[in-house]
Amino acid sequence: MKELENILKELRVINIHGDEKKLITGVTADSRDVQTGSLFIAVRGTKSDGHAFIGKAVEQGATAVICDTIPEKLHEGVTMIVVDDSAAATGMAASAFYDHPSRKLRLTGVTGTNGKTTIATLLYNMFEGLGYKCGLLSTVCNYVHQTRRDATHTTPDPVKLNALLAEMAEAGCEYAFMEVSSHAVDQKRIAGLYFAGGIFTNLTHDHLDYHLTFDNYLAAKKKFFDNLPAEAFSLVNADDRNGSVMVQNTKAAKHNFSMRKIAGFRCSIIEQGFEGMLLKINGTEVWTHFIGDYNASNLLAVYGTALLLGAQSEEVLKILSALRPVDGRMEVIRSVDGITGIVDYAHTPDAVENVIEAVNRLRQGAGRLIVVVGAGGDRDRTKRPVMARIAATGADRVILTSDNPRSEDPDSIIDDMQAGLTPDAIPKMIRITSRADAIRAAVMLARPGDIIIVAGKGHETYQEVNGVRHHFDDREELRKAFKMS
Repeated sequence: MKELENILKELRVINIHGDEKKLITGVTADSRDVQTGSLFIAVRGTKSDGHAFIGKAVEQGATAVICDTIPEKLHEGVTMIVVDDSAAATGMAASAFYDHPSRKLRLTGVTGTNGKTTIATLLYNMFEGLGYKCGLLSTVCNYVHQTRRDATHTTPDPVKLNALLAEMAEAGCEYAFMEVSSHAVDQKRIAGLYFAGGIFTNLTHDHLDYHLTFDNYLAAKKKFFDNLPAEAFSLVNADDRNGSVMVQNTKAAKHNFSMRKIAGFRCSIIEQGFEGMLLKINGTEVWTHFIGDYNASNLLAVYGTALLLGAQSEEVLKILSALRPVDGRMEVIRSVDGITGIVDYAHTPDAVENVIEAVNRLRQGAGRLIVVVGAGGDRDRTKRPVMARIAATGADRVILTSDNPRSEDPDSIIDDMQAGLTPDAIPKMIRITSRADAIRAAVMLARPGDIIIVAGKGHETYQEVNGVRHHFDDREELRKAFKMS
């Protein structure tokens, strides 16, 4: 429990109606989670307005309500607090309720279009390997030291986020690493958090269904760095033209990394194959179990962050050589007759292009590349034709299929993708709506020495159709198809 008046000290309060000297048993912005003694925060969301649920929250036991505007009906015994921004107030109130857990950890945030999960997860593995207890908040899963917690969002809502950070602090974690999505920044889910550092990976075409314009998308990412404290560090990818933009107004110490330019942290690829690649990082050679230029960049970001957090280069490189790819990221599955399958989470044009380029550089002999790719429903439609065009350009055969169609007609999504193909690419394209059938078809088309990329879902173990999630795992389907071939 926490005193309401101590929570309110953290907020920009405009007005208070009622007693602020009461104990609060919990904080929530979801009326369904309200219990006796809760502080309910009414937030105007993209789909609903929390102010419409104030009455329900009070009925369920809320004794205090934070809102942007006072409702017409005041409830006896319920303290009403008016603030200028209830979305930001949610994070700040949650942080105060849980006794500011982010200040008890060295919390590092990773933002960008691609690479967030890989970098955050590898940093978690790195510092666990260095002997520290750590926390992880990622798209794939969350960890409190070595205890796994299922993840539902790239960045959880402010209350769940602070609850997890508090659990990490209670468990003795010294470091925490988290993905910071553009949605989370825009919706102020990270308000009230204290970051020791921030990492920028890259910025490419994604989430325009939400942000509407690329400039809005960029601004959301940049805001994360704008709000870093002066004691923090920022580490940005100098190979992305938006890297310098991210830190234009930051108070944090500025650092950068690059595969191509002069930078504080530098890396080059000496050689690579499907088993891994030999890198030279800041003058020292190290073998890694990763492939692709973009993964070399990710590993460089991990190396740079580790040093900025105080680790020693020799120890970091030793652990770097033992790290393994994250589930569903360039995950290699081979058949007994010599077909190589690769499952990857690539679901943006840039990510699809990176995976295809990495594989094409490693192709040997007459082996062909077959790409299975779809696009998600109820999401940015403008990237669909671009993804299909990139896949068809880099592959010998491309199979357009479903991803997570959600509420959309899968065939309409494939129509959008097919519209991006040039006339000379049409003959190499096959449409198969069922994703399982598409993976089986790719295996049937393949010959020994060929490579199959299954792009889009990676680690996901479900397919969402008409609002219902059905079990589906690209890796399982690929293994089953290999056994049947």
